[in-house]
Amino acid sequence: MPQILVRDLDDVLVERLKRQAKRHHRSLQGEVKAILAESAKMTPEEMLAAAEGWQRRLSGGKFSDSSRFVREDRGR
Repeated sequence: MPQILVRDLDDVLVERLKRQAKRHHRSLQGEVKAILAESAKMTPEEMLAAAEGWQRRLSGGKFSDSSRFVREDRGR
């Protein structure tokens, strides 16, 4: 997996991140990874493009009706 090295972080920032990580029951590395993942979410345009791609891939396909199985699982 790729790695990122961030140099020259402010001591106050690192302490703040450590406290935040502790509140979230994560390591410092886990907290930073969560922050990066949250901040790098797909844009609405990227989500739309992905959805359209799946629609194209699945269009014309033949799919079974699963409602019978859902009803059975629900006991109806």
